[in-house]
Order: sequence, then C-alpha cells, then structure tokens
Amino acid sequence: MENNILKNASLKSTKKRNIILKILNDAHSPVTAEYIHENSHLKMSLSTVYRALNVLCEKNIIEKTIHQNGIAYFSMANNVHSHSIICTLCNKRIPLDNCPLAGLENEISKKTGCMITGHNLEFFGICPKCIKNMDNI
Repeated sequence: MENNILKNASLKSTKKRNIILKILNDAHSPVTAEYIHENSHLKMSLSTVYRALNVLCEKNIIEKTIHQNGIAYFSMANNVHSHSIICTLCNKRIPLDNCPLAGLENEISKKTGCMITGHNLEFFGICPKCIKNMDNI
C-alpha cells in the first residue's frame, strides 16, 4: 500500500518512507515525529524523520497539525474536505458533520472579489472520555 501512495505522488519508495507511512497508517490518532522515531525498527535520526515528514506533507500524503502546546502531530491525509475537534489530552480527532465555514467563505468571497479555493479549520478541546476521566480523579 505504501509503495502505491509514494508512486502516485511521484516519490521514490524507500524503506524509511514506507516505515513512516506504515506507522502513521496504523496509528489511531495523530502522532509526533518523536513517536515515529521511537517506533521505527530502522535506524534513522530524528532529523531524517522530520525531513521525510515534510516531503510527505508537501505531497499531501500526510497532514500536519500544530496543537496549542506547539507540538506538531502527523496523520494520514484523507483528502476529503472536513473539519474536526482535536482532544488536547488524548489527541483523538472527532470529525464534524458539516462545514461551519461555507457561509462565511461565500461572504468573504463577495466582499473581497476573491475566488476562495479552500480553507482549513480545526478546533481544540477535551473529548467526552477525557472529561469523564478528569471527573474520576
């Protein structure tokens, strides 16, 4: 699977890129570069992990989210227009059913005369499971 993703993006398939994609694909929530580095069975430096992640982000294979704490998290890109709430405690991504910006996008386009080609919005908060765990402390 990883080979096809890289080939479709005109990237060379390397062991390091394939391992990174496998780790991201198997993750149930966004992960840090440090997590990828620690969970790779290949010897590669953390700077190599970051370089590979940057290339994969540039090719829209993965997504990078910088949380309020300044830490970057990475996940596989689904290339579907969506918005989500990200739990700041467990990093769970909770998708929103609709786009809360559709009306605002049209209004901005009319006011500025610009043709808007896309947008990105993420909310941060604490998920119900983490709230429940906080109540039990």
